[in-house]
Amino acid sequence: FKYKEYEKDVAIEEIDGLQLVKKLAKNMEEMFHKKSEAVRRLVEAAEDAYLKHEFDADLQYEYFNAVLINERDEEGNYLELGKEFILVPNDHFNNLPVNISLSDVQVPTNMYNKDPAIVNGVYWSESLNKVFVDNFDRDPSLIWQYFGSAKGFFRQYPGIKWEPDENGVIAFDCRNRKWYIQAATSPKDVVILVDVSGSMKGLRLTIAKQTVSSILDTLGDDDFFNIIAYNEELHYVEPCLNGTLVQADRANKEHFREHLDKLFAKGIGMLDIALNEAFNMLNEFNHTGQGSICSQAIMLITDGAVDTYDTIFAKYNWPDRKVRIFTYLIGREAAFADNLKWMACANKGFFTQISTLADVQENVMEYLHVLSRPKVIDQEHDVVWTEAYIDSTLADDQGLVLMTTVAMPVFSKQNETRSKGILLGVVGTDVPVKELLKTIPKYKLGIHGYAFAITNNGYILTHPELRPLYEEGKKRRKPNYSSVDLSEVEWEDRDDVVSDVCFISLHSLGVALSRGHGKYFFRGNVTVEEGLHDLEHPDVSLADEWSYCNTDLHPEHRQMTQLEAIKRYLTGKEPLLQCDKELIQEVLFDAVVSAPIEAYWTSLALNKSENSDKGVEVAFLGTRTGLSRINLFVGPEQDFLTAEDKENIFNADHFPLWYRRAAEQIPGSFVYSIPFSTGNLTGWQKLSNISVLCELCNAASHVVHNFVCCSSHVNIKMFFPVPIAQRLKQTLEPCDTEYPAFVSERTIKETTGNIACDDCFKSFVIQQIPSSNLFMVVVDNECFSSLLNCLVHNESLKCERLKSQKIRRRPESCHGFHPEENARECGGVSGLSAKPSLVLLPLLLKIFSR
Repeated sequence: FKYKEYEKDVAIEEIDGLQLVKKLAKNMEEMFHKKSEAVRRLVEAAEDAYLKHEFDADLQYEYFNAVLINERDEEGNYLELGKEFILVPNDHFNNLPVNISLSDVQVPTNMYNKDPAIVNGVYWSESLNKVFVDNFDRDPSLIWQYFGSAKGFFRQYPGIKWEPDENGVIAFDCRNRKWYIQAATSPKDVVILVDVSGSMKGLRLTIAKQTVSSILDTLGDDDFFNIIAYNEELHYVEPCLNGTLVQADRANKEHFREHLDKLFAKGIGMLDIALNEAFNMLNEFNHTGQGSICSQAIMLITDGAVDTYDTIFAKYNWPDRKVRIFTYLIGREAAFADNLKWMACANKGFFTQISTLADVQENVMEYLHVLSRPKVIDQEHDVVWTEAYIDSTLADDQGLVLMTTVAMPVFSKQNETRSKGILLGVVGTDVPVKELLKTIPKYKLGIHGYAFAITNNGYILTHPELRPLYEEGKKRRKPNYSSVDLSEVEWEDRDDVVSDVCFISLHSLGVALSRGHGKYFFRGNVTVEEGLHDLEHPDVSLADEWSYCNTDLHPEHRQMTQLEAIKRYLTGKEPLLQCDKELIQEVLFDAVVSAPIEAYWTSLALNKSENSDKGVEVAFLGTRTGLSRINLFVGPEQDFLTAEDKENIFNADHFPLWYRRAAEQIPGSFVYSIPFSTGNLTGWQKLSNISVLCELCNAASHVVHNFVCCSSHVNIKMFFPVPIAQRLKQTLEPCDTEYPAFVSERTIKETTGNIACDDCFKSFVIQQIPSSNLFMVVVDNECFSSLLNCLVHNESLKCERLKSQKIRRRPESCHGFHPEENARECGGVSGLSAKPSLVLLPLLLKIFSR
């Protein structure tokens, strides 16, 4: 081996997990700071622009509407708000046509795009254009920057054309996005009360359900909620959640939406019973230490109230008024409007009337303005990092793009509006998860090692198995996945896998290292000249997703491959390139010591048998530094290890599948990969054709009978990969459906048994094939049963899954109340119209003087 020549100069270094995580955390903190500063500059510019602006109800301003730009009428003239807007494909934005000189504005379809409030907001926010451009010049790795206005419009840079859906509608409302809600408000516990008395039949109940759905849209994973329908009795929308609140994650919200359709109107509305239940629930839940531990609110959706229920508020909520009351009057009649107005105004809430379905969205949004008041008065510009989510606009040939957003609120600084706490909106910028991965080089972590960054609300931003979760055939847990939490990370308990889990407080970065591959590293020295010579061999390729050199900082570098960047950096042709010197030195070493294998492969090709179909088709080698050597022994049509086969190449998420399998296999044994899926046949169809039936004894592995569980909201897709030991999630969690499975135990060489199939049993034998990762499976062929007949539905655990909370830390700040808050801003009423008993007037005067 060539390695022998350099062995005396090679050092084997054990990786110190704590030192590694400190170094990676420092790199990540610098990146976080850079993105946060870009957002902070936008906040300052927006607040200064608004401070100088005077509202003009008659303002006429022709802005670039993102939906109408470049649109012409039948006569060839540009539409109003749709004048010419230059768009040029840009490789930094996945070749989307964008304008990197200007932003444009999207207005939701349900809003009038020439409303004076919209026009004035668009006018003063034009000053953000120069800051957008300046930010992009300072940090060319930035992608989307934007300002989401509290009035509903969305200013985005670079400017881009928005296309409506097949119904001609753009439903996007920036105020419903998690980055907006988390930046604008503090966490909250919410109980939604829905009147289902007989008077709510027909359109009113439809509007009420839509109002509930819109409220759910405004809740994020920091929030907790429950929904109670009431007439003369209480009806929890999800009966198993009687008396408690659940986390407002996507799955729970969708679960409740499905149950809303089951509501029907009848009977008499007993609001007093519902209010007592809501206050008791919020009080008890708060004392458990669960939930938001911040703001609390009751949302009342009804077509009227016969009383003000002041005795209930006096008992539970006065004088502190810790629970805000938001009332939504459904329908055009206003017979009981005064009572609902009074309830909201007496409890620091907001009243609004919703007459049609078109009114729902805007009226629901009003409560966010109220909840944001304390934060605005405090002038607390909390920086918010969201959990990872999907951005389909930047989807490319590598699949959908995982993104996180850094956001900050924008406040009015006008003194006369201070007590009103006017939120102007939220600014933000998106950060692809792959940007975070660049600060955490995969080569430092080993096969099973991974790193994760936890945001200020406790969510994972980076993990090597995040992106594959979205790709067809790799959706392992959540087909409708929008985020992943620390509690969902798969922790291995094998002795040869996890050795160190290190945390550091800077940005809560954790690193888990492999005890075998990943715990130690070779440090070898070769000269640049000999390293480059072997690195330039035509059969050598590098992991182009890895960041040997950062080619994103300067536009002229973006077209370079990593190999080209390394060459230009080492030869001094591109001194501005920022490169990982340690990784480059190691990949040069790998290139030199692996070079002789090319001569060996050449000798194989020369001595190859004439019967070529029995010979070697392709030979390949991979190293931990992302270097690959590939030698083809057949025609150029061979497409092994192509970028389309993402499992088989080095990328930012993981080492190649063949590399991982070989490295984790027992030394001295061979790893065989047998793809079951060919053509249009699924793995199950293919295997059924060879009479391996009824879960196939799951044929994926053997010996230890176990169960895999999946929740009801997951669309199950079964895939059968190569027959090797499959790692299952070790952490127990509530689930709805059990799937029989088998787990390999290497110490057991052979096992026999029976497996139940419908009304009979099938016997099977599984035996390890020595010196390989293969198993021989023999199954009795007489009893046929489909896969679906073998599933066990477990309804009893469904409620436990709903109640289970994600492991996370709470946001560091809470802005629930402020003494300077103007509670009379509660729905456009100047005073209280309801007439409670005169005995309560002194108490009310005391309340409103607070």
